[in-house]
Amino acid sequence: MKIALFGATGMIGKAILEEALRRDHQVVAVLRDQGKPFDKDGHEGVIKMTGDVLMPDLIAVAVEGCDVAISAYGPRFGAESELVEATRSLLEGVRKGGVRRLIAVGGAGGLEVGSGVRLLDTPEFPDEIKPLARAHEDALQVYRASELAWTVLSPAAVIEPGSRTGQFRIGISQLVKDELDQSRISVEDFAVALLDEVEDPQFYQSRFTVGY
Repeated sequence: MKIALFGATGMIGKAILEEALRRDHQVVAVLRDQGKPFDKDGHEGVIKMTGDVLMPDLIAVAVEGCDVAISAYGPRFGAESELVEATRSLLEGVRKGGVRRLIAVGGAGGLEVGSGVRLLDTPEFPDEIKPLARAHEDALQVYRASELAWTVLSPAAVIEPGSRTGQFRIGISQLVKDELDQSRISVEDFAVALLDEVEDPQFYQSRFTVGY
């Protein structure tokens, strides 16, 4: 498949790129600044395109001819509200570019840890992360109002570099926890779950999550 990837230089975006190349997909890495160093420069499976998640017309040009678009975009600290604007822009640009499917990396804060209780509403949820968690929930509402074939994949409460095991559990609205009541996933296995969804769609116009 030919995959347009936004946010390819971030921690999660890099893992998604690696997993896509591992599966022999062609990746269009949409970069705001092509002049910055990119560790996949010259890789035969990667095409670099200039684009900006806040500019729908550039998005449309970048994704043209792709089978699916993936957004691993994350706003800068202090500019979390841009996530909602970027979501609207991505939906418009992807549609204009003729791509019918968009898969986005979501947040864990909106997942439930009990009956109607979201992770972000628990006392232990860090205050400094709440603006981003709320922005992800607002972005999810934008997706839900869209007619595009979208999917949002939320990580576990803790996502960090680790091992690619290919072994994890899938949830819908509940935070996935292990037998020690911990919620975590490696960025490598998160990428596996996302590319599984690319290749074998199960969650059209819905959010799901993964964890150990």
